[in-house]
Amino acid sequence: MTTPLKAFIFDLDGVITDTAEYHFLAWKALAEDLGITFTREDNEELKGVSRMDSLEKILELGGRTKDFSAEEKEALAEKKNEHYLTLIQDITPEDLLPAIKELISDIKSKGLKLGMASASKNAFTVMESLGMKSEFDIIVDAKTVVNGKPHPEVFLRAAEMLGVDPEACIGVEDAAAGVQAIKSAGMFAVAVGPKESFENADIVYASTAELSLEKIVEVYNG
Repeated sequence: MTTPLKAFIFDLDGVITDTAEYHFLAWKALAEDLGITFTREDNEELKGVSRMDSLEKILELGGRTKDFSAEEKEALAEKKNEHYLTLIQDITPEDLLPAIKELISDIKSKGLKLGMASASKNAFTVMESLGMKSEFDIIVDAKTVVNGKPHPEVFLRAAEMLGVDPEACIGVEDAAAGVQAIKSAGMFAVAVGPKESFENADIVYASTAELSLEKIVEVYNG
């Protein structure tokens, strides 16, 4: 028997708004400073991955993993973030992805709780700029968890803060690592993106424009 649905927990980047381009530009600038070639294809490997793990992947690309101390790596990650923060200053409510505002409104109208589980350390800033921060009951970001996705900690923490059982939650993600985190947390997983990328998801939509609360709940209830 399906656990009665109590909450939705959303990822931020690629689900609520698309800040992926800003992340790409910031990482690319850092990589070039280090003499490392970084492409859009390389950037796909960073989706849903924490900042420090992303840096490690980029250093690995350039064969420079052992060239920096832990302190120097922290400084490099901070340099990337400062560039990213400059880039996202222009985000407005117009940058919400298609159908997201309507979906969130539908969820709230059903009396369901709303949480966010983001790998970003800037989730609060971005949500404020989008005018959506007050719509969510809780936001869990990378600053408040030890383990990044695909570890389930961020989703489990969100469920705990919402006061609901993970089995009563639906997670929404656009990254394979995020979907893995949702499933490892014991939640129902909605994925946004190419179907072939999400074998573990319970339901996959090509884009946010196709998201439908009615359809998601129908599949959830089986």
